[in-house]
Amino acid sequence: MAKRIRVLVVDDSSSVRSTLRKGLEADPAIEVVATARDGLGALKQVSALQPDVVTMDIEMPNMDGLGALERIMSKHPIPVVMVSSLTREGAEITIKALELGAVDFALKTASRGSKAVRGLIEELTEKIHQAATANVEGPLKKPVRQKKPAPPKARKPAEARKPAEKRKPAEKRVVVIASSTGGPQALRMVVPLLPADLPVPVLIVQHLPASFTARMAESLNKASALTVEEARPGKVITSGKVYVAPGGVHMVVTRAGSIRLNLDEPECSVRPSANTTMESAVSAYGDGTLGVVLTGMGSDGTRGAGLIKKAGGEIIAEDESTCVVYGMPKSVVQAGYADRIVPLPLIASEIAQACQARQQRVEVSA
Repeated sequence: MAKRIRVLVVDDSSSVRSTLRKGLEADPAIEVVATARDGLGALKQVSALQPDVVTMDIEMPNMDGLGALERIMSKHPIPVVMVSSLTREGAEITIKALELGAVDFALKTASRGSKAVRGLIEELTEKIHQAATANVEGPLKKPVRQKKPAPPKARKPAEARKPAEKRKPAEKRVVVIASSTGGPQALRMVVPLLPADLPVPVLIVQHLPASFTARMAESLNKASALTVEEARPGKVITSGKVYVAPGGVHMVVTRAGSIRLNLDEPECSVRPSANTTMESAVSAYGDGTLGVVLTGMGSDGTRGAGLIKKAGGEIIAEDESTCVVYGMPKSVVQAGYADRIVPLPLIASEIAQACQARQQRVEVSA
């Protein structure tokens, strides 16, 4: 018999702990080895039992879920699945948790009915299975090569956030970043390191529900020299800005360089899909498209990477050593589309260097 996934359930409600234990153990591959009522209890159980996965409620007495998560990831890194609400506050806290290293989250609805409970248990069960295979220590590893990414320039009123009209036009160049499981943490280690004078626009497709992408954009914006915002329909994209695809819709860029959102069918079971954004970027920017595929489950980004390569663009894939889930980058690498395979701490510098090299080639040929 295959080894069961040993799970620690953390929630301040005794009835919820009991319900989750019973519901999760209905799956023969899962064993709930213990429960805890707060973050302090979770830390003790993690140290003593070393479970494979932790499910972590956010609002708890003594020590909340964020505090416990931060301690766990610094002392005993193991996969953690947060249990979150769909409120604005819940979305903000969840994004913070994902940036701190939580593998994923399950949504707790306002309804207390049996249908809502079953839905939560089903979602947690699926995500526990996925989390059990995650490499949570990957993003914490040192770069494979002895090379440091260039630090971001200090944010100054006259330099860091230049008005679009003062920037060089970037009609022929764009960066498209794809990420999924482990993505918010990875993006936090990439976007804030991009230089303030990056001469191209950046499009990000991160698989998250609607309302969560806006909170992620706000968080990245506060940490970055570049302006980061959730994409809006009709917005003309400009160099030096980062646009995050809203959850629940596909983001495409028109040949005129503006953003369009649509509700076309999901691709690779996701919407937004990186494939969709990459395909539109190739139509608008051709060989000036740089695709970057970060950690994530599945193969979204592979078809798009193929289109970018066919058009003469370039592809950077995250190295397996730093991926939380080596799914999306692996698919791109196996398809033979990756020009460079780079550990996470070096990706920002690789993006900047690729954009600068492209700019120099354009200037020489002009």
